[in-house]
Amino acid sequence: MKKKSVTIKDIAKEAGVSIATVSMIFNNKDKNISQGTRDRVMNIAKLHNYIPNSMARSLVTKRTKTLGLILPDIVNPFFPEIARGAEDKARESGYSIIICNTDDNLEQEDRYIEILTEKMVDGIIFTHSADRNNTNSGLERCRVPIILIDRDYDSDNVKGKVLIDNGEASYKGVIHLIEKGYRKITYIAGSLNTQTAKDRLKGYRKALEDNGIEFEEKYIKVGEYRSLWGMEAVTLLFEEGVDFDAIFCGNDLIAIGAMKKLKEFGKRIPEDIGIMGFDDIYMASLVEPELTTIKQPNYEMGHKAAQMLIRAIEGNEKNTESKIILETELVVRKSS
Repeated sequence: MKKKSVTIKDIAKEAGVSIATVSMIFNNKDKNISQGTRDRVMNIAKLHNYIPNSMARSLVTKRTKTLGLILPDIVNPFFPEIARGAEDKARESGYSIIICNTDDNLEQEDRYIEILTEKMVDGIIFTHSADRNNTNSGLERCRVPIILIDRDYDSDNVKGKVLIDNGEASYKGVIHLIEKGYRKITYIAGSLNTQTAKDRLKGYRKALEDNGIEFEEKYIKVGEYRSLWGMEAVTLLFEEGVDFDAIFCGNDLIAIGAMKKLKEFGKRIPEDIGIMGFDDIYMASLVEPELTTIKQPNYEMGHKAAQMLIRAIEGNEKNTESKIILETELVVRKSS
């Protein structure tokens, strides 16, 4: 014979309290309830293996205590640290997270926005596709608050942003290469559709101009934020006969691919060609030579984005900034 499921009413009766009291305890709205009552109710629930019905609870509270996290490339070691930071803050605040990987595909990204909205998430932390621009309407259809992270975008339901100053960061990186004596510095970039990438290009150009080095289009190669593109771009530079002595890369994956191809061409790093990445993923210190790079505070970005989103969901957005700009760090290793 199938055992009858225990209900909230049964727990209230056994604990000698009202159903409303049990409900407040399960929904963490029990600040005016004694610790003894709280412990008694929770112990009875544990004894009967009672699990509160989250869907039923959400109909009452209008919240599911669930956040969405949309990332463009979970294989890129930069993004799991963002996810970890967001997850740690969410768990600390009693929320769970659904992670969606878009492979930097705009259509998949829009589909995930729809899916997360259908799943009744309370809000979304979002690093958008490199192909998204302010004429796209995918975000405008989203009915929950959004916090942007890493890549900038303007939309009415974007309630906050956690970013770095990409122009300043790339400027700092290129200045380092110039100070090391490099003058013919190429830039292997990812897609230039995002404001992030545009700002990094501006920082690169300004560093050259401030040091009397002429900017030349032939030194710019635009592609994807992947190691394979780094290899392809270096091949193109040699095939086109571009004379260069250093490479500034849009991220560490590009730099690692570029290093591999430079070695295949018999080039010494940094004696013949210096190389620099961006992000400081864990592999940056494991390659040979160790990669000089710009460190992004990716864990902190995820943590602060979740904090900002939860405050927006709970009506406390007035107590926090709508945009947070985090500091980057120049990490000098052996590739420059």
